[in-house]
Amino acid sequence: MEVITYTVTPEEDGVCVRHILKAKLHFSTHAVARLTRAENGIRVNGIHARTVDPVHTGDVVAVRSDDLRPPKLLPSPGNWPLPIVYEDEHLLILNKPAGMTAHASNFLPDTPTVAGALAYQRGPDFIFHVVNRLDKGTTGLMAVAKSGYIHDRLRRTLHTDGFSREYRAVCVGCPEPPTGIIDAPIGRDETSAVRRMVRSDGQRAVSHYEVLSQRDGLSFVKLRPETGRTHQLRVHMAHIGCPLAGDWLYGTEDPDLISRPALHAYALALTHPVTGTHLYFTAPTPADMEKLI
Repeated sequence: MEVITYTVTPEEDGVCVRHILKAKLHFSTHAVARLTRAENGIRVNGIHARTVDPVHTGDVVAVRSDDLRPPKLLPSPGNWPLPIVYEDEHLLILNKPAGMTAHASNFLPDTPTVAGALAYQRGPDFIFHVVNRLDKGTTGLMAVAKSGYIHDRLRRTLHTDGFSREYRAVCVGCPEPPTGIIDAPIGRDETSAVRRMVRSDGQRAVSHYEVLSQRDGLSFVKLRPETGRTHQLRVHMAHIGCPLAGDWLYGTEDPDLISRPALHAYALALTHPVTGTHLYFTAPTPADMEKLI
C-alpha cells in the first residue's frame, strides 16, 4: 500500500481535509470519492479522517495513492525484454523495443504488449498505467505510472515543461528549411480505421524538427512534438514530403531498408509528481536506425 503524506502549513490552519486532497495533493474528485470508501484511505496523524474534518498546523495527512482495485493483466507469452531505465515506488521508465504495443488492441490481437510483458515478469497484479503511448513500431522511452493517482498527475503535465519528449527519426529526403515548425491540424482519414491526415477541421498539432545529418537520400532528424495527436510525427513528416523511412502507412514500406517506421523516443524530461525532482533520461538510437545514418 503506497501512501502520500502532507504536513499542514500555518496558512492552511483550519481548512478541511478535502482542500488538502484537491488543492495540495491534486487528487481528482473521483479519486477522493474512492478514498472515502477505502480502508485507511485518509488518515490524519494516524487516525481515520473524513474529507470534511478540519486540519491544523503541523497535522500530517496520509493518503493512499495505490490503486484500490488493481486490474488483472493478461501476461504476454514469452519473456520480452523490457530494459528498465528508472524505477521507484511511484513510476518506472522503460526502453520499449519495436514490435510491441502498450496495451492489447482489437486491430493487433496477437501482438505482444508492454502490459503483458510486465505481467509476465512481475505477476498479473502489477499496476500498469501508460503515460506516453508509443506505436508498435516505435522504440524508446515510455513512462509507466504505478497508480491511477500518479498517472493522473503526469497526464496533466503532458506537453509542458513538466513532461517533454524528444525523438530521433530517419526520413526520406531532406526537409527544407533544415530547421522548422510544422503547424498543421490532424484528424481521422475517413477512408481508414487507423490512418490520420492533415485536415483543416482537425485538432491542433505542432511539431518541431531539425536535420542532424544526411546520407544517401535520407536525413537523420530531431523531432519534438508540442502536442500529442495520434501518429503526429509520422503524419507531419509525410505532410512536408519527407515520410519516415519504412513507414508503410504514410510513406513506402521497404523491409530491405528498415522493417518499421524509423522513429525512436530518444529523450524524456519530467518533474517527479511526488518529490518534485527533475528527471532526464535518454535511450541510445537502436541498431536498425543506426545503420541508416
